[in-house]
Amino acid sequence: MSIITLTTDYGLKDHFVAALKGKIYTEYPTAAVIDISHDIDPFNTVEASYIINAAYANFPKGSVHIIGVDAEWSKENQHLAMLWNEHFFICADNGILSMLIQKIVPEKIVSINIHDRMPSDASDLDVFIRVGCHLAKGGLLNVVGKEITQIKQVTELQPVVSADKKTIKGYVIYIDHFGNIVTNISKTLFHEIGKGRAFEIPLFQSIANQRTTNRRNSLPIKSIENKYSDIAKNDTYDLKNYEGSKLALFNEAGFLEIALFRSNPTTVGSASSLLGINYQDAIVVNFI
Repeated sequence: MSIITLTTDYGLKDHFVAALKGKIYTEYPTAAVIDISHDIDPFNTVEASYIINAAYANFPKGSVHIIGVDAEWSKENQHLAMLWNEHFFICADNGILSMLIQKIVPEKIVSINIHDRMPSDASDLDVFIRVGCHLAKGGLLNVVGKEITQIKQVTELQPVVSADKKTIKGYVIYIDHFGNIVTNISKTLFHEIGKGRAFEIPLFQSIANQRTTNRRNSLPIKSIENKYSDIAKNDTYDLKNYEGSKLALFNEAGFLEIALFRSNPTTVGSASSLLGINYQDAIVVNFI
């Protein structure tokens, strides 16, 4: 069974996702089409990169991942197809793939050049579908593009390590469904720089939110939990007593996450809303 995944900023209100799937089934009726997310913030390439990075490895080798975010072709924004870690990725050259290939070198990247073979009214995603179905059927990359070795890098919001190796300054790259704050500080970077030292993560609440959070949440975080419920340090208290307490952990994608235990964004609030931390805000780790 050939798997094609979809990650877009189309949302689910309009017809676009259904039309996209219909075109794939027309091209390749036996493909298994799986949604990763269609709720990427419009044109947010950093968020798209994080989502695909967190999800792709759960699929079988040889899966094809189509990423329809900021996908319009231009001279500065070519279309790419990449074989990396035994998966195929198709998207625009807008930095989305740069987070993926930081540690593992791609097997092959091509600049897609089949546009002149498409109907005159073909959209950018039509190109992606044609290439995706070709690859899912076992086709070769060099049939759909010219091999290249360089792609655009995401230069904004990269974590910065101080010269004395005492501080990592990262940034919020994603707020999840629960309002948890995902940073671009990886577990690998944290341990490489920290080398087992004690640390503090100060969280500066906005004045408006300070009245709605307890005193515990105004203090810096000094530990990394393995799972959310590990926030309960005292066996004499029920887990309910820790609801709303902040914690840090490395999520399944391997990035530092700040959360409030059992928070609810639609009722009592979340880490993002109650701590006053939003997308692109800085998060600092101070090693002691």
